[in-house]
Amino acid sequence: MHTTSSSTRRWSAFAVLLVGAFLPPLDFFIVNVALPSIQGTLHTSAAELQLVISGYAAAYAVFLITGGRLGDLFGRRRIFLIGVTGFGVTSVICGLAPSPAVLILGRVLQGLSAAAMAPQGLASIHALFPEKERARALGLYGAAVGLAAVAAQALGGALISADIFHLAWRVVFLINLPVVAAVLVFGLPLLPDVRGDSPAPVDRIGVLLCALTLGLLIVPLVEGRERGWPWWACAMLVVCPLAGAAFVRYEQAHARRGGTPLISVDLVRRPGLMSGLTGVLFFYVVSAFFLTFSVYLQSALGMGPLETGLVFLPFGVGAFIGPLTTPMAIRLFGDRVPAMGMMIEVAGCALLATLVAGAPGQMPAQWPLVGAVALLGFGQGWALPTLVRSVIDRAPATGSGMIAGITNSALQLSAALGVAVIGGVFFSVAGTSPDPLSLARALVVAMTCVGASLTVAAVLSVAASRSGIHAAATAAPR
Repeated sequence: MHTTSSSTRRWSAFAVLLVGAFLPPLDFFIVNVALPSIQGTLHTSAAELQLVISGYAAAYAVFLITGGRLGDLFGRRRIFLIGVTGFGVTSVICGLAPSPAVLILGRVLQGLSAAAMAPQGLASIHALFPEKERARALGLYGAAVGLAAVAAQALGGALISADIFHLAWRVVFLINLPVVAAVLVFGLPLLPDVRGDSPAPVDRIGVLLCALTLGLLIVPLVEGRERGWPWWACAMLVVCPLAGAAFVRYEQAHARRGGTPLISVDLVRRPGLMSGLTGVLFFYVVSAFFLTFSVYLQSALGMGPLETGLVFLPFGVGAFIGPLTTPMAIRLFGDRVPAMGMMIEVAGCALLATLVAGAPGQMPAQWPLVGAVALLGFGQGWALPTLVRSVIDRAPATGSGMIAGITNSALQLSAALGVAVIGGVFFSVAGTSPDPLSLARALVVAMTCVGASLTVAAVLSVAASRSGIHAAATAAPR
């Protein structure tokens, strides 16, 4: 496989590819501080606000593995540029959306574009860099993803408050255009055309069945409450397990015929992997924290977008410091670090809920609030990289790439479900005519739900670790 000979050239190419790692999480999180402004302009319902976030995350999750496969088949340079171009076009659709339906459609298409763009940078590291430089490249890739999630809240608040060209919330989408233009103009000559060593055809039926299953789950969870649980929402939830079973059966049959399934069922069933992946599904519901707390700060406390973004900065500080201390934590606590990180997040949830319950509809005391948000960020910084690595490390070498893709998809699906389910609980408790007191009660309930989900994820992480140890002991020669 061809690699660039010049060190400067390959790092320049990688810098371009990092845009594909930075933009998807940025656009997932940046929209949170814009939600009250969107609601005021487009008169969106609570369910439509949830779909603005979960529609993007679900499309991204479903097609992330497929995006990586397409890069293997047709060249990562080509698929990356298609994804970047699509991301720019769909950002325009979102930024100029005249109605909630157009905005939601644009977000779903934006998620599809992100799924084509994001995997190419990570997949190109092996082709671009010699072994001694790969660890540094991986570290920069992870930093780009983390920085995007951290910077999004403050950046979104600053952009909306600046009211550039009187665009209000629309600027959080349109700001992508100069970045996309720079990539297309200056990045095109830098990118090498690399492919997988032995690319497998895309499992198209598997992709469709997976998308159908998730659509049957997420749409009624978001829309059902708002519409009074009509018959079609209940029917979709009933049919969802049947579609999921059809997906599993098809993947097994496809593998028996010698094809490469979207998800290898036998691989996922390895000791520790199922528990670990289920733990990932319960873990990334922290996305609901950004949604619900943003709505509370702006709708109940009357804070502006910039002030709201600044409240989230301690999360960013904690998320930056957490990963720096994980090597020491792993030396001290071993494979318990993911669970410990999640329990630190639970402590942050409990402290925030206590502060809001103690002064409903009022701004909590500054330093305890900073501490609660920072605990959430620090725990996330401990848990996220170690949990992902612990799951991937349980896969055999031949299946590590697939498990990495499944894990990333599970994180995005967790984010979508967190917004759909916990966001739905929040808006239900807040009521149809929310006031500061009802919004405070809703936030307390939402943070309790986030904490409970993280506790389940921590338990599953420990169970996965013990399963892996038991399997290794069983397989060891006597």
